[in-house]
Amino acid sequence: MASKVLAAHVAKAVAAHRFLLGWSQAELAAKVGVTRQHIDLVERGKVSPSLKTLEALATALGVRAGDLMP
Repeated sequence: MASKVLAAHVAKAVAAHRFLLGWSQAELAAKVGVTRQHIDLVERGKVSPSLKTLEALATALGVRAGDLMP
């Protein structure tokens, strides 16, 4: 259950930051080095990103990794 809560929080945070930057999922995926489909799964809370991907997401979005976590 805790992993679902974590995935949901990360999903909302990533989507919100991406939206504020005006980027598409494809643009964020290119900056992070993952597929657009992976970004979609993360933003829908279907998967939790690995620590490496979480750090890459944070860097691309210009925030700290902790800002994407609950």
